[in-house]
Order: sequence, then C-alpha cells, then structure tokens
Amino acid sequence: MAAEPARTGARAPGDAGAGSASPTTTGSFSGTFLARPDRERIEERPRGRKLAILSLTALGVVFGDIGTSPLYAIKECFSPSSGIAPTAPNVYGALSLVVWALTLVVSVKYLSFIMRADNRGEGGILALLALIQRGLRGRVGIVPVAVLITLGLFGAALLYGDGVITPAITVLGAIEGLQVATPVFGKMVVPLSVLVLFVLFLFQRHGTDRIGKVFGPVMLLWFASIAALGVAEIMKEPAILLAVDPVYAIRFFAKNGWQGFFLLGAVVLVLTGAEALYADMGHFGRRPIRAAWFVLVFPALLLNYFGQGALLLRDASAASNPFFRLVPQPLLYPMVLLATAAAVIASQALISGAFSLTQQAMQLGYSPRVTITHTSKHEAGQIYISEVNKALMVGCIGLVLGVRSSSALAAAYGIAVTGTMAITTLLFFFISHDEWKWSLPRAGAFLAVFLVIDLAFLVANAVKVEHGGWFPLVVAVVLYIMMSTWKRGRTLLQDLLRSASLPIDLFLEDVRRRKPPRVPGTAVFMTSDTSGAPVVLLHHLKHNKVLHEQVVLLSVVTADVPEVPAAERLRLDPLGEGFYRAIAHFGFMQTPSVREILSRCEGLGLRARPADTSFYLGREELIPTGNTPMARWRKKLFVFMGRNARAATQFFGLPPNRVVELGAQIEF
Repeated sequence: MAAEPARTGARAPGDAGAGSASPTTTGSFSGTFLARPDRERIEERPRGRKLAILSLTALGVVFGDIGTSPLYAIKECFSPSSGIAPTAPNVYGALSLVVWALTLVVSVKYLSFIMRADNRGEGGILALLALIQRGLRGRVGIVPVAVLITLGLFGAALLYGDGVITPAITVLGAIEGLQVATPVFGKMVVPLSVLVLFVLFLFQRHGTDRIGKVFGPVMLLWFASIAALGVAEIMKEPAILLAVDPVYAIRFFAKNGWQGFFLLGAVVLVLTGAEALYADMGHFGRRPIRAAWFVLVFPALLLNYFGQGALLLRDASAASNPFFRLVPQPLLYPMVLLATAAAVIASQALISGAFSLTQQAMQLGYSPRVTITHTSKHEAGQIYISEVNKALMVGCIGLVLGVRSSSALAAAYGIAVTGTMAITTLLFFFISHDEWKWSLPRAGAFLAVFLVIDLAFLVANAVKVEHGGWFPLVVAVVLYIMMSTWKRGRTLLQDLLRSASLPIDLFLEDVRRRKPPRVPGTAVFMTSDTSGAPVVLLHHLKHNKVLHEQVVLLSVVTADVPEVPAAERLRLDPLGEGFYRAIAHFGFMQTPSVREILSRCEGLGLRARPADTSFYLGREELIPTGNTPMARWRKKLFVFMGRNARAATQFFGLPPNRVVELGAQIEF
C-alpha cells in the first residue's frame, strides 16, 4: 500500500467516514447528539381533532396516486388494444374486477395485514428489508435470507421505475381532458404536460413545507368531486351497482378466456399507489391512513368507477375517455384544472417517495452518499435530493415526448407495481411466520390468497414487456446492479481496510513507548472500524511524525431502524494517552452532524474547540486489479460510483477548511 501526499477536499470512493461498521445498535450509550430536530413520533391511536387533521393531511400525500387512477383506468380497460368491447356483460365484469381488486389488495392486504409490519413506525419495502436483515438470520426454511434481501432490493429498484412513469402518465391523463372539450387542444397536450412536469421538478428544491397545507384540501375537493360525478351517473343507471357481485367477474373470465384474463393488465391501474399507503405510514400512522381510506377515498373511488360503468351502459362511445365524459360541459375546464392539480399532487407523492427511498438505501449501505437537503424544520420526511430530482425529470419528460399519450404509457405501466406487490407478499409471509411465529397454516393462507392475486396481475402484465413494459424492468435491473454492487464493494473494501489496521492496544502501547511529539488541538479521525486503529491514523503518524494532544476516533454507525432514541446515540470511551473512541449511532432515516456530535462530547469530558480541531479522512484510490472476489466490471462500476459520491466533508457537515484527506492506492 503506497502512501500519497496529504490532500484537502478530494472525494473518496471508500473513505472511512462512510459509517457502515455495523447494522445494529449495541451496548449502552451515554450522551446524545441531534443531527436535526427530532421528528415527532406519530401517536399510535390518535383520536378526535388530531385524527381528522392527520387524515386530511394524508389525503394530499398518501392517496394522490391511487386517487387519480380514475383518469385512465377504465379507459384502458376498453381501449382498442384490450380487444374488450364496452358491452353490458363486459362492463359489469370489468367493474366487478375493479371493485374486488381494490377491496382485496388495498383494503384487506395492505391496510389489514401489510401495515402491521412496521420498522419502529416506518413502512415501505426497505423497512421490510431492514426487518429481514435484523430479525432473520441464516436460512428461513428453505429460503436463504440473502435471497429475501435480493428480492427486497429488487422490489425497491422497481419502485424507481414506477416513480418515473407515474408523474408522466398522471399529468398526461389529466391534460388529455382538454381534448374532450375540443379537438383543437389535441396538439397542446404534450407541450402543456412537459411544461407542468418541468415546473413541478423545478420547484422540488423549495420543498413541500409551504404548499403542503393545501394538498389535503385540494384532494378533499377532488374526491368529493369525483364521487359527485359518479353519483349523478349512477342515478341514471342504478343497476350498475349489481357489479359488486363477484359472479360477474367469473362470468367475464368464462366468456372472454385469455383475452379477459389479460384485461387484468389494465385493471391493475386502479391499484397504482397502493404501495404508497404502506411506504408513507411513518409520516401519519396506521389509523389516519385507514380512516381516510375507508371514510372517503374508497367510497369516492367506487362511486366514480360505478359512474363510469353506468355511463358506458348508456353510451358505449364514451369509452374513449369515460372520466371526462362524466363531467357536464360547463364544468369541463374547471375539472381539467382540478385534475391537473390532483395529478401534480400525485406526482409529488411519488417524487418525495423516491427521495425517501434513496435516503433509506444510502443509510442502509446500498447507495453512495448523495446531497440531502431538509426542506422543513419540523417534518423530517420532507427532503430534497438534487441528483434524484434531475434523473426523474429527465426520465419523465423523455417519456412524455417519446410516447405522447397516457394510453401508450399505460402499456408500460403495471410491471413495476405488480412486481413490487408480489415481493411484498413474499417478504411479509417470512416475517410473519419466522419472526412473529404465525402458524404455517395462518401465514400460508395469507401467502396462498394474495400471492395468487399478485401473480395473476403480474402474468397479465407480462404481455406489456414488448410494448414498453421493458422500460421499468430495465430501470430496476440497472438500479439493482448499482445498489448491490455498492453494498458488496463497501463490504470488501472495509475488510481490506480492517486487515490493514492495527489493534488499538498495540498502537497505544507503541505511542507510549515512542512518545511522538504532541501538538496543541484535537484531531478527529473518521473511521468505520469501531475497534482498531484506522489506516488514516497510521498514515498520519508515519508521514507527519506528530500527534495532537487529543485524538478522537469517530465512527458513525447506521442502525437498521428508522431512528435511534436520543439517549442511545453516542458512546465516548477514553482510551488513554489522550485518545478517545466515539461511536455515534443513528437510524436510516436520520442524517448525522459531526459538529453536533462533538458539541455533545463536551459534557462527557472531551472539549474540542472548533478553531483547534482538524478532521482527517481516508481517501483510497482503488485499482480494480486485486484479488477481491468481485467481477472486474463490477469493480470498475464501484470505483465510478465512489468517485461521483458526495464528499464526506459535505455529508457529515465538516468545515472544509479544517479537513485533511490522506490518500493511498489500494489494489481492489
């Protein structure tokens, strides 16, 4: 290992400040640090006014995606490409499928079962992944935990593909309502959609804190409006309510055969956003989300879908755009504006979800450091990530310009959604059986029912692959390769660095014996090794021949829980000879600040004046020609990702003029 001259401000693909030494929180800790104001913990069972406020707020964040599905779902069921004509038996059958899909998948599976699997209040597929990593060891029955982790990681990657398509299809579906008013607006749909998306992504950096208060009321107006439109049409054809009988769905399959089965690829559009109910659980809690769904969202969606079905019974030509054909002519333009606002809110929810997903992936060790900006002083979940925002903007606008209609996008939609739903069902089965000790018949019954439903939707969507469904799959595969490569590369690099380090007892004994010169001030060495003397410290002493009066070996460790309680975040151990080891733990939804950590150390006997404190980071220049068990192309990918990662100086909030990076070349 050849040493290089000291440098300042360079990026490091594997610097020791990455802080992934252990995925668990261990030991007893003294002292605390606050990376930012703590998020208020959501009450387990809020009541009264608090429940109403949380439920209203959840309307704007959680239900935007699934709430705007009526814009395009029924239209796609009877599009020319489906081959299903809007005859009375087909309308009853398709509508019955819609009703029972919403009931079984959303009301029963997600709200009654999946939302029980929370990671200290947080939901989402990465929360399931954290539960798998923490609670299940070795093999789970005949399935290795590594396989389950791979499934969870791929499910998370699929959500990014969903996040690219959802804003594009939702905004296009809303603005296409102008074509119902007059064909003159046909040429304006794509330019207006691009403009709306551009403005939407442009304002992401300002955060949702200021406009968040209007999201709930707008979605309340949206659900009230679509319910009223549905009721008005149902009153003209009340017999449409008979579609609640599942017999119509069975008859539909019997009559239409495989063509009817593949209609599930369009029916699944009514479920888009179901995963968001689970992923956003940490912001609102179970009860407000369930209350909003059963009291308002579910009834409003059913009424609108029934209304669209009633319209098709009276006028089959309305299949070209049944949602906007429900709207009386004088209200058409206001409804287009309201639909566009709802579409923007739905898109906002998916974009914010991509930000949160990236933050969790980074803290769990599956993503390099990125630039996280907290846009609210009070809501920890409101963050902005520039790199993700730019990638989503390019993807969404590119899709709109490429496909130019919501129907064309619908051909690509569904693969990501159904894939993630199936993976969620599998992970929940193993957690419930092996961690919660559900009996095999009980857990198996859940798996048998819902995996059959998920796989039916997935198989029905498989025909979309050649018509655009390959897009979210390609996005997912690329992101999965990147995330798994980063995780594996970090593990191998840390093993190399750990093997090059020195046991701390031997190092301190050498310091006592040699007595190197000590200079005033404090030196903080960032390291992911919580036991030995880090390589960067050995290089510093080797080349500079001196040590500071105080030396702090600081490890920032990410736990596999969303938040670490304040009382358990910092441990400070005096090692002798002016050395201290500080281990700071934080959850994967928290961001550390080294300045705050050091300020909290003062109460534990360590006083470090900012003007006299220097921070030392290791900068490893990786040469992908070593013997580490990793393919050469993945080594190159890992090096590339590391070079483009956010600098540790920015991520940990270090003062740039107090940072020294010591470099070394490592055969990796």
